[in-house]
Amino acid sequence: GSVMYNNHDLLDLGPEERVREGFFLAFQYPVEIPGVNTTYFLRAAVNALREHQGETELSAVDFLKVMREKIKLLELDEQLLKRSVNEGFSGGEKKRAEILQMALLDPQFAVLDETDSGLDIDALTVVAEGVAKVREKNSSLGVLTITHYQRLLEHLRPDVVHVIMDGKIVAKGGNDIVEKLESSGYESFRGN
Repeated sequence: GSVMYNNHDLLDLGPEERVREGFFLAFQYPVEIPGVNTTYFLRAAVNALREHQGETELSAVDFLKVMREKIKLLELDEQLLKRSVNEGFSGGEKKRAEILQMALLDPQFAVLDETDSGLDIDALTVVAEGVAKVREKNSSLGVLTITHYQRLLEHLRPDVVHVIMDGKIVAKGGNDIVEKLESSGYESFRGN
């Protein structure tokens, strides 16, 4: 199979090439990278993208200014960014850090793979509001959210909802589909 995006098969591209094409992926379970400082990691990623786009690198001071603006969006504790990437972070802190990365990289399209996994109600609200704020700053940002739960969708307010079963889209529509899923489960879509 293939995954076409901007006339490129994403499956043929390495992670850094996908980012250069404006694609972002938030993982269900973000990995820890011991020994790699989060701030340095984020600055390196942003500057690599800027270089690819023909822009000058951000100095450490300029990057910190930009990062602090984005941190406020997500109610993220700046102290976490002094630690290794995701090391010792709670589930909510990992997801907030990923949304911070998305905000800094400013992609054209983002896939949020079960971003609600491992989040308590408060963290889910903060992360969803962070995604909404990133979209407000970049109205052309497309977001594909993969979830099994209505709560995240209540916060994100999707334009379109798809129900996928056995690798096929079995329903497409609005929040009415989400309500049907909550009340009747996936089996109510079998045979559509």
